Amino acid sequence: MTVDDPQRRQRGADGALAESTRRAQRSDHSHWNWLLLIPLFATLYPPLYNRIKPALFDIPFFYWYQLMAILLSVLVTLLVFRKTRS
Repeated sequence: MTVDDPQRRQRGADGALAESTRRAQRSDHSHWNWLLLIPLFATLYPPLYNRIKPALFDIPFFYWYQLMAILLSVLVTLLVFRKTRS
């Protein structure tokens, strides 16, 4: 009776691990991931943006701050993705 080794099934003819296995084994612990906290904290503390002035093009601060927070989130997520992909 043999023990079924899941990695044995994923090895090629030369004994190397398949690409999908190598990706699954990589670590997602990168210092770049800490940047993802910036957009979170930018919107987590309402007294920071719970006001009307200064208005931008007659749009109250609350609304354009939220729109800028979305843009910030997209940019930070893109940066972290690009820096952490292997």
